[in-house]
Amino acid sequence: MSCASCVGRVERALAAVPGVARASVNLARERADIALSDAAQLPAAVQAVEAAGYEVPRQSMELAVADMSCASCVGRVERALSAVPGVASAAVNLATGRAQLQVLPGVASAALLQAVARAGYEAQVLGDTAWRPDGTQARRAHEQAGLRRALIVAVVLALPVFLAEMGGHVFPAWHHYIEATIGRQASWVAQFVLTALVLFGPGWRFFRHGVPALLRGAPDMNSLVASGTLAAFLYSAVATFAPGLLPAGTVHVYYESAAVIVALILLGRYFEARAKGRASAAIERLLDLQPRMARVLRGNEAREIPVEEVRSGDLVQVRPGERIAVDGEVVEGASFVDESMISGESMPVEKGPGASLVGGTMNQNGALTFRATQVGGATVLAQIIRMVEQAQGSKLPIQALVDRITMWFVPAVMSAALLTCVLWLVFGPAPSLGLALVNAVAVLIVACPCAMGLATPTSIMVGTGRAAQLGVLFRKGEALQSLEKTSVLAVDKTGTLTKGRPELTDLLPAPGFDRLRVLGLLAAVEAKSEHPIARAIVAAAQAEGIAVAEARGFAAATGMGAGAEVEGVRVDVGADRYMAQLGLDVSAFAMAAQGLGEQGRTPLYAAVGGRLAAMLAVADPLRDTTAQALRTLHGLGLKVAMLTGDNRRTAQAIASQLGIDEVVAEVLPAGKVDAVRRLQARYGVLAYVGDGINDAPALAAADVGLAVGGGTDIAIEAADVVLMSGDLAGVAAAIDLSRATMRNIRQNLFWAFAYNVALIPVAAGVLYLFGGPLLSPVFAAAAMALSSVFVLGNALRLRRFRPRA
Repeated sequence: MSCASCVGRVERALAAVPGVARASVNLARERADIALSDAAQLPAAVQAVEAAGYEVPRQSMELAVADMSCASCVGRVERALSAVPGVASAAVNLATGRAQLQVLPGVASAALLQAVARAGYEAQVLGDTAWRPDGTQARRAHEQAGLRRALIVAVVLALPVFLAEMGGHVFPAWHHYIEATIGRQASWVAQFVLTALVLFGPGWRFFRHGVPALLRGAPDMNSLVASGTLAAFLYSAVATFAPGLLPAGTVHVYYESAAVIVALILLGRYFEARAKGRASAAIERLLDLQPRMARVLRGNEAREIPVEEVRSGDLVQVRPGERIAVDGEVVEGASFVDESMISGESMPVEKGPGASLVGGTMNQNGALTFRATQVGGATVLAQIIRMVEQAQGSKLPIQALVDRITMWFVPAVMSAALLTCVLWLVFGPAPSLGLALVNAVAVLIVACPCAMGLATPTSIMVGTGRAAQLGVLFRKGEALQSLEKTSVLAVDKTGTLTKGRPELTDLLPAPGFDRLRVLGLLAAVEAKSEHPIARAIVAAAQAEGIAVAEARGFAAATGMGAGAEVEGVRVDVGADRYMAQLGLDVSAFAMAAQGLGEQGRTPLYAAVGGRLAAMLAVADPLRDTTAQALRTLHGLGLKVAMLTGDNRRTAQAIASQLGIDEVVAEVLPAGKVDAVRRLQARYGVLAYVGDGINDAPALAAADVGLAVGGGTDIAIEAADVVLMSGDLAGVAAAIDLSRATMRNIRQNLFWAFAYNVALIPVAAGVLYLFGGPLLSPVFAAAAMALSSVFVLGNALRLRRFRPRA
């Protein structure tokens, strides 16, 4: 808001929202105080403000949510959080156990935690330091240890039950032996005791979470397991202690089903926990790069202190072979630093006074003293970790279908199990009651939606983690899906295809002008500019020993050129269109310009005192990996377009050299957005690669924006993906990985859904109608656990992904 009319506009927009009793807007505080008759109308009030043309800022929050077990848990927690007034969006990830929220300022974290608790789960708020080791590894290790203990106890207790009951079916002599020694009743009583110990010992976790969820009318995977095993156990208990209550011919026990189901599901949970740990290994490896201690100068002595206590401005010492603790600037010493974790470049980088250092990189052969510039959550490594975590926790558009299905899946399964029970009771052969129970339990157990909930987030976790190892950071998880569909790649030339460090290659003076004199005047003008071409001209003058004079009245025309007054003379330098704007004819240099353009050099012109004084040419050498990267992109089936402000001849020369499909030359930064839209209309989904600064509008306009990071400039807000290496090869790796990840997700979803669609009818006994077998609840539990393990194992294959070429 900028004036009183803005205030009135916002107040009128708010007053028009149903439920808003009063709205008072303060321009100085930039706040709107509103009285609502119903807090649920808050999102509508926010939408009204935004529809009026203003922005209501949102804050990001992250919660760690415990005890979620399946896709229906995810949906339940999301609905509970979204119902809290002030929550703009909530995305819950089963694989990471995290909830990412966008909330309005002022939303109390206590309200969020209470909402999660009412849904039947536990949560805690993760603060700004969540990138630091936050106990996740310890918590995961504790969870695995607990599951391992529970699994061992369950197996030890369930094995005698399984052997006592099922052994007799395999070896009739074993059944006769039990009958002749301890007797059937004693055997059943022993099975009752052992099964009770399994259910209410290791298996209590299913009842602790499943029964309350069932009573709330929101059943989940735990509810399915609890109801299935409890039904089998209670039926068997009646058959053991009050057989007269059951119809003749239906007195059977199913203790082994209840006990073995718990053991098998615990086995599946244990494998899931281990696989989730491997899926998040990328984050853990990044965390391991952060040293725990730093050697900081305090007075005249160096002290070892925890890295969390390092403050900006501290002087930090690093010895050979040590990792650099935080980001900083070298003040003393010389060394080579391995920055491969940031840039992907294997060659160490020489460092001396004034050079920048990145925390987590490895110092090699020299000792350095540096001044800390970024510490804690502001370091490059912390930003990388935060980006990866945000991408891992995000939801892809493909997940929306899964969410809609799983919202109704568990209630539908319970209905199917009830229907199965009724149909077998009415139409089944004797003993119909026992068969009805067995098949209903099989339906409940086989249809647990664990695999559905894990199918997408686990692949995202592993895929984005592997991308980070390859120097590709997905800032937005949606880019992972959009990048797969990319059909055309638009690239900025300078700094993307080229090294971004132009060199002055030619300077041809016009008649009557001295070459060194013109170069000195140009260098004086360009000394005021930070443009790469300007630095190339200044460097050329310094190399020839020319003293650079002081320029006055410097003015630059973006994408055109620049001018200033030097030693009392007006000096201008720029492209041919800039000379045309000054009313100067450059046709005298037409032949020379054509020749230079055909060599991939960019011709520029200089005017001194209102007269055309010279033509100069600069060339930006191509990156060593550009040609191979473009071949790989073509191999992936992409069209490649180059957008550049260079003149058309120069651009075409480079395009011919590299095999680029389309060239958009002589385009100003503002015109790149129009060029992007034209390419989108012609080819479809477009990804744009640029440096994230001048290219920010084009990056935002593209379907996927990929920013070339310069090692430390990684927080580029306009981009969806950051390429840490600054190398076009990272684009090919990102697209290749995107396709591999989406293929992996579709495989997982197919398995998860096809498995349930196929096995629910089998568990219900459809095959029995055609002379086939019934599905034992024990095999149903094994199949259910196997489906989750299969999905996780398939996702973990992405850890071995290698980009082509």
